[in-house]
Amino acid sequence: MRKGNVKKRILLPDPKYGEQLVTRFVNNMTKDGKKSLAYRIFYGAIDMVAEKTSEDGMETWKQALNNVAPSVEVKSRRVGGATFQVPIEVRPARKSSLSMKWLIRYARARHEKTMVERLAGEIIAASKGEGAAVKKKDDTHRMAEANKAFSHFRF
Repeated sequence: MRKGNVKKRILLPDPKYGEQLVTRFVNNMTKDGKKSLAYRIFYGAIDMVAEKTSEDGMETWKQALNNVAPSVEVKSRRVGGATFQVPIEVRPARKSSLSMKWLIRYARARHEKTMVERLAGEIIAASKGEGAAVKKKDDTHRMAEANKAFSHFRF
């Protein structure tokens, strides 16, 4: 059994926009400890989004995160030798965490030349309700809907 709860770490806001959400996103995007490179990629992508859509890049990014955030997901639950996929609601912290991770994962999987272009493309697609990250959310919702019959096994 686990002992006690882990305290949430307080993140410093990012230098350009002064938002903790940006810092969390960049921390998720960081590879091999190269945080300054991750910041450069993020800021470049936001500028590119603003340039392509002629709207505020940060607002578009926040809209993309909201469009990707799932409201329900399935969790495996063992009942009497059988494993059921039980739909549960997603906590707000996990919701934003999943949306960031999915946005980054599917941006990396795109076929543009640089990561800045990939991230910008995925942000624009997600803000319109399109793209692979939004498809992942829809698949998650569909799976939860299909297993709604097992919701009485919720814990």
